Amino acid sequence: MSLRHALLAALSQGEASGYELAKRFDVGVAEFWSATPQQLYRDLERLEQDGMVSARVVEQSRRPNKRVFSLTAAGREELRAFTRRPAKPPAMRDEFLVQLQAVDLTDPGAAVEAAATRRERARQKLAGYDQLRERMLAGRGETEFYAESSQVGPYLTLMAGRMYEQLNIRWATTVIETLTRRGESAPAADGE
Repeated sequence: MSLRHALLAALSQGEASGYELAKRFDVGVAEFWSATPQQLYRDLERLEQDGMVSARVVEQSRRPNKRVFSLTAAGREELRAFTRRPAKPPAMRDEFLVQLQAVDLTDPGAAVEAAATRRERARQKLAGYDQLRERMLAGRGETEFYAESSQVGPYLTLMAGRMYEQLNIRWATTVIETLTRRGESAPAADGE
């Protein structure tokens, strides 16, 4: 997958300026695709050159004018073609897992601290996702939302993010509890 497909998917929710797309990425796409604002703007320019998106200038009285992008027919077709292809399985690359693999030869206390940091970050992300979920549902239950909403894709990806963070919280808790118990029951080394 390239950033261009993530941008096309973000624009499927409606037209947006580059700044608004960056916000969409922060809120809804950051968990499965990250990009810097410079990358977003560069790829938007390429998508426009390739005829996948069109841009119009919106004049603003107290701010600089902005360019607003929307999908073209070619962009919608590219997005349809992309969604028909089988997705490649994800590859996990996690520095902490490498550190944890070697925890028996290193300082378990550092791993406990790292797991606690991961758990806290996951809790914060989950709280943000829960706020976004409440805004999306707007007082409706999920069944009602699915029946009434014209777009369920952003909600489904939000739910994947929520579940990912819930898993991170449970897993980090297991790491902390396991390493703490092992530390408490470890035999004292000679000379200690």
